[in-house]
Amino acid sequence: MIDTNVNMHQWPFRRLAAGDPADLVGQLRKKGVTQAWTGSLDGLLDRDITAVNARLAADCRRHGPEFLLPFGSINPMLPDWEGDLRRCREQHRMPGIRLHPNYHGYKLNHPAFPLLLRNAADSNLLVQLVFCMEDERTQHPLVRVPNVDLAPLPGVLRDTPNLRLMLLNWKNVLIGEEGRFLARTNRVSFDFAMLEGVGGVERLRKSVPIERIVFGSHFPLFYFDSALLKVKESALEGPDKEAVLDGNAHRLLGGSHDL
Repeated sequence: MIDTNVNMHQWPFRRLAAGDPADLVGQLRKKGVTQAWTGSLDGLLDRDITAVNARLAADCRRHGPEFLLPFGSINPMLPDWEGDLRRCREQHRMPGIRLHPNYHGYKLNHPAFPLLLRNAADSNLLVQLVFCMEDERTQHPLVRVPNVDLAPLPGVLRDTPNLRLMLLNWKNVLIGEEGRFLARTNRVSFDFAMLEGVGGVERLRKSVPIERIVFGSHFPLFYFDSALLKVKESALEGPDKEAVLDGNAHRLLGGSHDL
């Protein structure tokens, strides 16, 4: 089982059950996870992204070599984000990056966003775009962060044909013209950490081919078993189930991963 949506370090608004990297690894292994694609929660608010990514890479090597795969944070609103992107690939050997436009203060129609995606694609980096981190109803009243507006994304994707993109923590985005485009294009994959209601994975299958659905838990901000139960209560069996649990994630990495 490959979990494509795992978080390390501290969430500033509540204590996490697995905030310590060693504890994080231990709990994921007990659940049957064989590989975890991991981002740093420090990357949302910390302005020293270079240090955040170095710490993430070091903790992944120390506590889960070949188990924790680090996905670096990139904030294109900060100086030398191009250098941070280069260090993710060349220095830390990361297979991908994780973007939080709503926390970093830019829209997807900002000129820096397509430039960032083109540079990531040219570097053979998988891009994870995080739609939200928590439900708006549970956010701290002094830190209200809206969901990412995905309306400009189809246009950006049309101009970046070699990009591999994942949408994490998305909710209700597969509607309207933009949503139908995202569902059709074979360069966008989806986790289901924030899908609500019974039969969520089955509903997703009606819009998105099975080969573009990946397992993601959003652990430890979310309960891991929530994602696992969504697979168990679905009608997935045999090759389809194996594809969602790990095969699709293996394919997404392609030749980008070199630990």
